[in-house]
Amino acid sequence: MNVSELLRLLQTEHDETAAQAGNLREQIERLTTALKETEDRLAELAATRKVIDGLTSPGHATAPAEAATATVYQRIVNTFNEHPGKVFRVHDLHEHLGLPTDEPSVNVTRSRLGRLVRQGLLEQPGRGRYQKRT
Repeated sequence: MNVSELLRLLQTEHDETAAQAGNLREQIERLTTALKETEDRLAELAATRKVIDGLTSPGHATAPAEAATATVYQRIVNTFNEHPGKVFRVHDLHEHLGLPTDEPSVNVTRSRLGRLVRQGLLEQPGRGRYQKRT
């Protein structure tokens, strides 16, 4: 084996190794990007979970949405049954039940109260006021 043949074999091996290193760098770049995206999504999910946990009442396990809705309806009806002559405003009802008083939550309760009025369980003696139907 002469020197020129040895240099050619060395160059061939160098080129193959350099190509392999390039491929590995590309894989690392793709995996790094995928890892960052996955970690970002995990952070979003953790933040969402924290917000939802903060909105649920303490001492209650997180329930499916339907059960949670039924529970809120039941708590509303129970409140009116416990205070049959009392007129509640939506914000007062939220404070009484320990529910969040932000506008979206209050609007959901306003809709629920409207349904209970239509079902004949409650009456509306004035705008924004609700009481148990007598």
